[in-house]
Amino acid sequence: GRRLVPFSQYYNITWGKSHFTSLDSGTRVQLKLDNRSGSGFESKSHLLSGLFNMKVKIPENKSQGVVTTFYLTSKEAHHDEIDFEFIGSNGPPFDLSTNVFTKGVGGREQKFRLWFDPSTDFHSYTILWNQYQVVFFVDDIPIRVFKNLGNKTSYPTQGMKVEATIWAAEGWAGKVNWSKGPFKAQYQGFDLDACIVSNVSNPRICNYTGGDAWARIQDLNAEQVAQYQIARRHYLHYDYCTDKTRYAQPPPECQVQIKI
Repeated sequence: GRRLVPFSQYYNITWGKSHFTSLDSGTRVQLKLDNRSGSGFESKSHLLSGLFNMKVKIPENKSQGVVTTFYLTSKEAHHDEIDFEFIGSNGPPFDLSTNVFTKGVGGREQKFRLWFDPSTDFHSYTILWNQYQVVFFVDDIPIRVFKNLGNKTSYPTQGMKVEATIWAAEGWAGKVNWSKGPFKAQYQGFDLDACIVSNVSNPRICNYTGGDAWARIQDLNAEQVAQYQIARRHYLHYDYCTDKTRYAQPPPECQVQIKI
């Protein structure tokens, strides 16, 4: 099994400290959202690649406008980012949005209807990010692959921090029903299996927290390809690659996705 490391080993609270609660000797934490504040945390270090896994339980109290997140982001103006966002709703279906930003440009949303209620229990959400590909997993099932196509498309290469937040996104995710609150999300699994930027003057030098087996994974294996195809067929709900109004010509990475 995975090591239960305390939150404080690799992470800091970044905002909403009064809305942050440490549980189970620091191996599980709760972020709370009410009409005063949300809360968030981030990794202490910048990371250059890795297998990033978090167990998340989104709020049992349901409302539109409540967004629970687990993502990677760099801090530069033209930032890179790899996102999982749970879009609050008043009940099923439960939408999980994924996105990839490179050099400040996003617009690569793929939205999935989860096949379970993510508020009743912890589920595992994982991002594999190495020089070959970004893969999004839900409970070890790959749901999305974003390949590094070299100079044909841009790819996340900047040092990133792991982030997690709960916040009110009333601008685009609907009006929050505050009478249903407070909204409490929980996180656990704070071990890192990644390459930490250990030398800021030469950020390509890695300090591995675990092994680096993930660094060599170039493709999904046969079992994963089968799982991926089922997940895409049944649960993919919106895909920028097929959004003709936004992209008359699908971006180059979309051609590769279709072939998997």
